[in-house]
Amino acid sequence: MSNRHNQANKQAARERLRAERERQAKKDRLRRQLIVGGAIVGVLAIAGGIAVAVAGSGDKAADGPLVKPANTSGTDGTTITVGKKDAKNTLELFEDPRCPGCAAFEQTAGATIEKDIKDGKYKASYHLGTFLDNNLQGSGSKNALNALGASLNVSPDAFLKYKYALYSKEFHPDERGADKFADDSYLIKVADTVPALKGNAAFQKAVKSGTYDRWALGVSKAFDSVKDVTSTPTVKLNGTVLGTKTPQGTSAPSSVAAFNSAVDKVLKK
Repeated sequence: MSNRHNQANKQAARERLRAERERQAKKDRLRRQLIVGGAIVGVLAIAGGIAVAVAGSGDKAADGPLVKPANTSGTDGTTITVGKKDAKNTLELFEDPRCPGCAAFEQTAGATIEKDIKDGKYKASYHLGTFLDNNLQGSGSKNALNALGASLNVSPDAFLKYKYALYSKEFHPDERGADKFADDSYLIKVADTVPALKGNAAFQKAVKSGTYDRWALGVSKAFDSVKDVTSTPTVKLNGTVLGTKTPQGTSAPSSVAAFNSAVDKVLKK
């Protein structure tokens, strides 16, 4: 579980976004200084003990035009709902791409959720944050969110499968290790395991150019505005939080059986 209200992340959402824009501006200035003969010189930026490659690491202008992925709705396209429109129940998932607890939950219940969505048991609404970029330093959560937007633009199914791959044991980075999701080539490598995204030129271009960077910031801001969610992953069904209460929040179900039991309990109400 990742607590978004720890000491490193007590500042308000607006302050985090302002700080991010300032860091982005500094990176942009550095990037322009490193252009030699039209080529960007590879440089490693060391932040908080984590080496982050500047080239291809999410160093893209987030103040560019807003491009909303297909299959989104709501203000600025920040509503991500997957499943049958007439499904009577709604499962809400609050996650951060770099969150190890989210990875553990997806590795446990991800396939079950995907099946339940297809069966119409519920539709799923995804709320994706990027607070771990501030806590751990780096830009992997924002960069991965841009890539998830690119996958959603392909199809809801591609989005689900790509998200599942990003959280898999094979590809999800260690929370305290290298910020792998900051590397566009790594995100594309993961995408190549998803049939709809493998070799998909439009998807790859959107990842590399940061087509959905500004959209990603909007999604993150919407996540930050949900005040009753204090940790990730948080899973709700029809407004009821699923899992076990802890001092840090509510721990999501840790097994398929526990998840199914929690879901069935809510649906029987």
